[in-house]
Amino acid sequence: MRHRVAGRELSRTSAHRLALRRNLAQSLFEHETISTTVQKAKEIKPFVEKLITLAKKGTLQHRRRAISMLGNRSIVAFEDGEPVEKGTVVGKLFSELGPRYLDRAGGYTRIIRLSLRRLGDNGQLVLLQLLGKDEPLKKERKKSGKKPARKRSKAAVAAGAKAEKAEEEALAEAVPQAEETAGEPQEKPPTEPKADGAKQ
Repeated sequence: MRHRVAGRELSRTSAHRLALRRNLAQSLFEHETISTTVQKAKEIKPFVEKLITLAKKGTLQHRRRAISMLGNRSIVAFEDGEPVEKGTVVGKLFSELGPRYLDRAGGYTRIIRLSLRRLGDNGQLVLLQLLGKDEPLKKERKKSGKKPARKRSKAAVAAGAKAEKAEEEALAEAVPQAEETAGEPQEKPPTEPKADGAKQ
């Protein structure tokens, strides 16, 4: 039984899955967009978002925690055919990416499905991207206190109009009668004596 066993197996051992997750996350932080399969992208997305949340806090304790979870490989670029070290992944995460998302409360990545398929197993390919600094937040839906009115059929509308018309006519007839009887004194109806057994 698989009680409380979460996550995708991805046809790998647990150590291989951990290495895959770290490598994909490091590549995403280095290049800010990577191409992978749908299952791998969905698996590493929460891991990446937790690391960015750590980077937003930015203390030494959180930096050490990020290094233990992610590793701290160097970012190497080639200039004139020579490898040049440009810093580390955790350094970029805490100096660039963390401050970029200070105003955003989650949702730092997006998955874009591609029409391409992977050669070999025909797996669905996607782009996993970090959102840019100028990406707008999702619009909040306005919640109105009233429920939207249901559309009434034409027959119901016509019946409602007839009922209103009848009420207006009845009111118009009742008003003159009330004016005529207003001037006359009204007599009280005689009270009937109560039965013998009834208490008074």
